Amino acid sequence: MTVLGCHVLLELRDCNPTLLNDLNYIRQAMLTAARDVGATVVGESFHHFSPQGVTGILAIAESHISIHTWPEYAYAAADIFSCGSSFLPREAAQRLAEQLESRDAEIKEIERGLIAQPVST
Repeated sequence: MTVLGCHVLLELRDCNPTLLNDLNYIRQAMLTAARDVGATVVGESFHHFSPQGVTGILAIAESHISIHTWPEYAYAAADIFSCGSSFLPREAAQRLAEQLESRDAEIKEIERGLIAQPVST
C-alpha cells in the first residue's frame, strides 16, 4: 500500500486570545513553523475578520498549512498537509501549538491517498 500524503489536524484550545487576533503574529508563526521544518513556502493569503479572528493559508511546495482562529473562545483550528517525506508535518504542528501558547492541543495524523499501486497512463 502506498501513502500519498499525511494530513495533520490541530485542535488548539486554551490559546492566548491576543495572539489569535493578531494577523501579523499568526502569519509569522506559520511561516516560522514551515521554515523550521524545511517546508518550501510558495504562496500565502491571510485575512483579519471584524471584529476578531484570523484565517490564513500557506501554500507550500509539499501542499499547505492553514488556520482559522476564534479569539473569543481562545481556540484555533489548523491543518498541515504534506505530500511526500521532505518534512514531518507533526513537528510543524507542535511548533505552531507552542507559538500560539495552546495549553490543550490535540493533534491527529491521518494518512491520505492510500492506494495499491500507481495508475499507469
